[in-house]
Amino acid sequence: MSDNVITIGADPEFFVSVEGKLVSAHGLVAGTKEEPHIVEGGAVQVDGMALEFNIDPAKTAKEFVGNVNTVLGEMRKLVPENYSFEMIPVAGFGLEYIQAQPEEAKMLGCEPDFNGYSGDVNTPPDVNASFRTAAGHVHIGVEGGLDELEQRKLVILCDILLGLPSLAYDKDTKRRSLYGMAGCYRPKPYGIEYRTLSNAWLATDKLTELTFKRAKRAAELLPRFGEVIESLEDFTGKDYNGLQDIINDSSNYVAKFLHKALSKEFDYV
Repeated sequence: MSDNVITIGADPEFFVSVEGKLVSAHGLVAGTKEEPHIVEGGAVQVDGMALEFNIDPAKTAKEFVGNVNTVLGEMRKLVPENYSFEMIPVAGFGLEYIQAQPEEAKMLGCEPDFNGYSGDVNTPPDVNASFRTAAGHVHIGVEGGLDELEQRKLVILCDILLGLPSLAYDKDTKRRSLYGMAGCYRPKPYGIEYRTLSNAWLATDKLTELTFKRAKRAAELLPRFGEVIESLEDFTGKDYNGLQDIINDSSNYVAKFLHKALSKEFDYV
């Protein structure tokens, strides 16, 4: 897999506020899921009550970080100055405020996603929740594409290389009650869209860079999937399905131990 061209993209979401109060982003910028508004480095759009941006696929960490910052800068030009960007995983709008929104702003999970461990379709999020969540989806492209089994293996590797270490910097425990459980993904013609992460990796350029490096290394390790899983099982005494519980329960202590051990063994950050 290391001989194949690997590209990493992303489509993170975030919220906005006015004078410290969270408000809906509905109608704030041009662009929708179906027709994103193209800007330098990617595209922008409204997603429900949040803003979302897509970046062009990158082959290097520098390019990835640059694309993220470029598109965010373009988004800043489009949004009125009195709106602040809130890079938080959960926004507690309150049910009354959410129910007062237009129908298109209240929609969640318009397309199904899947569990990489079972292959089953995930349960759609509850539109009647009193809060909304912001994800940090990562797109991994592999030259020639991947078959279904390879896609699901890559999702599990992403849980190991991206999901586990995310517990160290993403302290939120509420988001996964609605969205973004372990192993969450959508198959793509070029590879996968890994949907477990929140937007917390947008907090610093360093975290953004690490997200690229870990995603790329996950793809590089795909031919060694069996070795990685064997080591995981040696450390935990459980099969790889136990990963879901570690991530879904935000078991940070266990995640730190596994990340330290496996990253040293398989050469990733």
